[in-house]
Amino acid sequence: MAPMGIRLSPLGMAVFCLLGLGVLYHLYSGFLAGRFAFFMLSEPAAGGPETPHGSAPGGAVDLRELLAVSVLAAVRGGEEVKRVREGNVLNAKAKGKTREGAEEQLTTGDLLSNRRMFYLLKGAFPAVQINSEERVDTADQETVSWDRSIPEDIKQKIQPKEVPAESVTVWIDPLDATQEYTEDLRQYVTTMVCVAVNGKPVIGVIHKPFSSYTAWAMVDGGSNVKARSSYNEKIPRIIVSRSHAGKVEQVARQTFGNKTVIIPAGGAGYKVLALLDVPEKNQEEADVYIHVTYIKKWDICAGNAVLRALGGHMTTLTGEEISYTGSDGNEGGLIASINMNHKALIEKLPDLEKTSHK
Repeated sequence: MAPMGIRLSPLGMAVFCLLGLGVLYHLYSGFLAGRFAFFMLSEPAAGGPETPHGSAPGGAVDLRELLAVSVLAAVRGGEEVKRVREGNVLNAKAKGKTREGAEEQLTTGDLLSNRRMFYLLKGAFPAVQINSEERVDTADQETVSWDRSIPEDIKQKIQPKEVPAESVTVWIDPLDATQEYTEDLRQYVTTMVCVAVNGKPVIGVIHKPFSSYTAWAMVDGGSNVKARSSYNEKIPRIIVSRSHAGKVEQVARQTFGNKTVIIPAGGAGYKVLALLDVPEKNQEEADVYIHVTYIKKWDICAGNAVLRALGGHMTTLTGEEISYTGSDGNEGGLIASINMNHKALIEKLPDLEKTSHK
């Protein structure tokens, strides 16, 4: 009942109710709209689930995009390598020993390059497995974005090609030739990225930080580098690791002849570039690359991919293809060549295989 002397007008009551409904609508409409939008965004699209950045529909990745970001990663890592070396803040320390007993060096350049390369690739292609020479410390995680731009030379030579994300393994070498890096032998230093599909190397990037030269190639795609057109069969040049030159020299001369030239060098990336037509004044030239001991896959995967793309070969010393899945090491040594009879080369090296597992 209304208080004495006050009469409630039906029209006033109706207006009051309408105002109340309006206030309630205003308060809750935004909330309901937000919940509806969240529901719609959370639901899969009609064509399938939402795909992560850097991936194509169906859990696939585009190899052309992966090549572009691999080139960028190698260059960005190289910038860190160069900055640390020129600032002379290497902070070098031993991280362990090789199977031959030599100390392996670790520097600030290795770590900063690794962080930059890993997080750039991981941010662009989160669904892809990435194997790196150096440990990735999650406490040092950084956001390194890719603007999804593809360089014109890659656009012109490479067509888009999608493969399942689960078939892809990326191998990073953030600083190849660390020992030479500490000795300031800059010409040997490279940063490398390799993409393997079902264990086969299909994309290789080799970047030289101190000259800003980058070689890249994609199997059944294209490249920005070429093989050398000729070599001297009578005086073959064999490029080998500086630490293994003595071990290889005697056997190499027995198999290739006394005029064989042995070229000691640092870094697997540098040695592969020696087989190619590279416009670098400090780049030596060789006909065959031989390694006679155990070697890690991130050291050789990029070079293997580049050679395959150009019609060359990199195999174990017994001629077996190297698979870039499973363990991170290659036990069988290696021999690499281009524009040569690779099978005939292998047949000349029966004695070297015995030392490859040491």
